[in-house]
Amino acid sequence: MKQTLRPRDLVLREEPRPQDADHVRHLVAATGFFTLAEVEIAADLVRERLARGPASGYEFLLADGPGCLLGYSCFGRVPCSTVSWDLYWIAVSPDVQGVGLGQRLLQATEDRVRAAGGRALYAETSGRGLYRPTRGFYRRSGYQEAATLPDFYAPDDDKVIFRKALV
Repeated sequence: MKQTLRPRDLVLREEPRPQDADHVRHLVAATGFFTLAEVEIAADLVRERLARGPASGYEFLLADGPGCLLGYSCFGRVPCSTVSWDLYWIAVSPDVQGVGLGQRLLQATEDRVRAAGGRALYAETSGRGLYRPTRGFYRRSGYQEAATLPDFYAPDDDKVIFRKALV
């Protein structure tokens, strides 16, 4: 059952807590989009940030709702670039998908990248049919398809790269 999400019910924070590795793992798994290996990578990035702090290169926005993590984004400057950033992860609990949390997280992520001098944000996703809603989300959010790499993840599973200019 979909929850309604009132703005006062949501707190955005930037610093992950030790329990967030498990919370992110559960949230990402619950979406049904990611493999077990990908779910573990999402949790590993939280642990990496906890262990190394900003030197990890991973920034987070975590959306806390009443008693649980409802969504998050993970992003960072592209190595060797002064102006380009990658959106590594953005995920929203299935219970609150479609109520604007993804858009709010994405906008807040873009704002932080812009404030840090970022001029472009890149997001990649699969070209499989399962990811059609994800590609639509990026397009509705002002992202342009920058490249498609055929058979990148597996046969018939392209990598689709989106870009949004932030200036």
